[in-house]
Amino acid sequence: QVQLVESGGGLVPAGGSVRVSCAASGLTFRLYAMGWFRQAPGKEREFVAGISWSGGSTYYADSVKGRISISRDNAKKTVSLQMNSLKPEDTAVYYCAAGGEYGENYHTTPDYWGQGTQVTVSS
Repeated sequence: QVQLVESGGGLVPAGGSVRVSCAASGLTFRLYAMGWFRQAPGKEREFVAGISWSGGSTYYADSVKGRISISRDNAKKTVSLQMNSLKPEDTAVYYCAAGGEYGENYHTTPDYWGQGTQVTVSS
């Protein structure tokens, strides 16, 4: 059974930083592209960042470029999202996702989702 378990997040002041991580199990992690998505209250879930199976390619939504960095550790089966210069509009539940494809300005639907972790940015 595939499990993606997010950790990190919490309440962060505007301009601050936070790191959220995802631990994967039940899948051959190194074969999967991984991604992070987010959903703010009353809004659709949206793509945030994606990373290739090797970690050699990364992709970001325009709204977070330059502020957010995705990384992975295939030995530990983890993927992380470092978020800096946070804004109140970054407040959302952040979801880890496994599978799918990512590229410049496109992504496909992932195969698996985590339960999400809340990030709240206070103004």
